[in-house]
Amino acid sequence: MVLPSPADSHAPAPEIGPLMRRRRKAIGLTLRAAAEAAKLSTGYLSQVETGKAVPALGTLAQIAQALGVGLDYFVTQSRPVDALSRADSRARFSVPGSPVEYEAISADYPGSNLVSYILHIPPGYVSETASHEGEEIIVILEGQIEQTLGGATMRMGAGDSLHYDGATPHSWINPGPDPARVLWTGTLAVLRQGGGRGMPALPANTNNQTKHDRRDT
Repeated sequence: MVLPSPADSHAPAPEIGPLMRRRRKAIGLTLRAAAEAAKLSTGYLSQVETGKAVPALGTLAQIAQALGVGLDYFVTQSRPVDALSRADSRARFSVPGSPVEYEAISADYPGSNLVSYILHIPPGYVSETASHEGEEIIVILEGQIEQTLGGATMRMGAGDSLHYDGATPHSWINPGPDPARVLWTGTLAVLRQGGGRGMPALPANTNNQTKHDRRDT
């Protein structure tokens, strides 16, 4: 497949109404609450959502601020070429104090719902137990992961995958002697509250002996 050149990749700007509604619902705001935060009337905001009104740039900035995104969330156009991620050129990053390294592979464009990373997990790493909104999918690319989900523990190897509701308490460890690589994809709304590419809720780098003992059970 040949990707179009930048000159051929101009896409129509996304409609403001659907983007606004999707974002508002993702962060749990009622129309009235969003209108109050934006200092606009509920009726006017409803008209924007349904496409009956088009806000001026200044008004759009008020709406963006109320929804916790940047103005580019509404006005940036995406190009297919921008979504291309080369395996040999993705920068790795980590959170201070955590040995887990991340590669961001998802593209950032207005209205996108998914965020995806490749996680590089050292042997013996133990995560905290998390519970949050959104969905998650993990695919084991290399190594092993022992995933605990709602009280059930599953040993997963290369090629195995798991799709689950983030509200279900979940945690994981790398019980093997080798590093593991995991493709993580999620729909956590909090990752895009700044209007750009975010980071997953990061597991704690803990040396708690009780948690490490789980590797032997």
